[in-house]
Formats: sequence, structure tokens, C-alpha cells
Amino acid sequence: MEDWWYRNIVEPGKQPLLFALLAFVLTFAITRCVTRMIRAGKGPFHDVSAGGHHVHHVVPGVLLMLVGGFGGVATGGRGWAAGVLAVLFGIGAGLVLDEFALILYMQDVYWSEQGRQSVEIVLITSALGGMLLLGFLPLGVDGLSPDDRDNRGGLIGTLLLHFVCALICLVKGKPKLAVFGVLVPLIAIFGALRLARPDSPWARRVYRHHPRFAARAARRARRHDRRWARPNRKIQDWLGGTPTGEREGT
Repeated sequence: MEDWWYRNIVEPGKQPLLFALLAFVLTFAITRCVTRMIRAGKGPFHDVSAGGHHVHHVVPGVLLMLVGGFGGVATGGRGWAAGVLAVLFGIGAGLVLDEFALILYMQDVYWSEQGRQSVEIVLITSALGGMLLLGFLPLGVDGLSPDDRDNRGGLIGTLLLHFVCALICLVKGKPKLAVFGVLVPLIAIFGALRLARPDSPWARRVYRHHPRFAARAARRARRHDRRWARPNRKIQDWLGGTPTGEREGT
């Protein structure tokens, strides 16, 4: 076990990434538990206020991210200090992304329908962190041989094609495939070849001249939403709590 840890985590320099990812996930889980207890009026926890204003936990999160991020760059990612700073960065990132919807909408939507986006971005970030930890590198550079690396023209062409596919996924209304496609080229290519979401910029611009494609995209979106919308909402409610309107049955 010790040899495996050194060969796969320590030697490649992934130990700070592992610490940051674990701190990120644990911070989000603990924060959601605490906020749900405050919401239910249970336990010793309560909202933090200063000068009559509620202090959101995104505030200390930003400060911790700054300390951990700049400190980690200064240490070069090596030594025990890098591990400590990685933990601080992970804690800060967990606090910040737990209130991602607040930053996005510039208002307190923590327990609203829009607040689900905080849970979604946390899940995506956790998955990306895990993929990086397992060896995936942005733009699929890890899949290139030394000869391919020497061929700069081929490398640049490959990266541009990969970027275009990820961008097409985004324009087609598939942000998750676009994000994961940055790390795994096949995902970006798959998303780029599939039909766009009917409410996406691609569908509004391209499918208006092709009603057959528009109809197929709408049918596929309805099938997808019927199959996955309810399970996705259940997972989000289990992780982050049910939005206020649904919780009260309104």
C-alpha cells in the first residue's frame, strides 16, 4: 500500500490535489448538513451576522481560496506546506461553490429552485477533480506519444479540433458534456455529433431552417427529461435539501 501511494500519488505530485479534493467534498457535505439543521431549527448552529447583516459562508470561502491558492503557487506544490495550503484551498472552494447560485444570481437563492445549480456545480467539480486525480489531463495531452508531442503542427490541430468540439457541446446546450469533454476528447466529440437541446443557441439558429431536426431534438429532449429529470432532482434534494416551494408543497 505504501509503495502504491508513493508511486501513484506522491511521485507524480498529486498529493496536494488529493488533499484539496477531499477537503472540498467534506466541506460541502458538512456545510450542507449544518445549513439544513439551521433551516430545521435543530442543533446549536445558527446564521452568522455582523453589523445586522447576514454573513454568507462564501465570504470566508473566498479568503481561504486566496490563501490556499497563492500560497500553493508560492510553495511550488511540494512539501508539507503545499498539503496544508491545498486543504485550505479545498475548504474555501467547498464554501464558495456551496453558494455558487448566490454568486450567479446575485441574490440569496440558497433554498430556491435556482439553488440547485450550486449542487450541480459541486458534483461536476468533484467529478473533474477525481478524473484529474486518476490521470486525465486537459485537452487529452496525456494520450499523446513523445513523437506526437514533437509534431507541433499536429498537436495544435488536435487541440483546436478538441476545443471546437467542446465549444459545440456548449452551444448545443450541453454544458456538462462540454466540461467533461475538455478532459476526455471522446465525450466532446460525442456531444458535438448529437442533436442539440431545443432551447439551445444552436437549435434556435440552425434548426429553425430544418423543422425535421427541430422536431427530433424536441422529442429526444422530452424522452431524456422524462427519464432523468426526476432521478436528478431526487439526488440534488438528497444532497442539498429540497427547495422551499417544493418542501412546503406549493
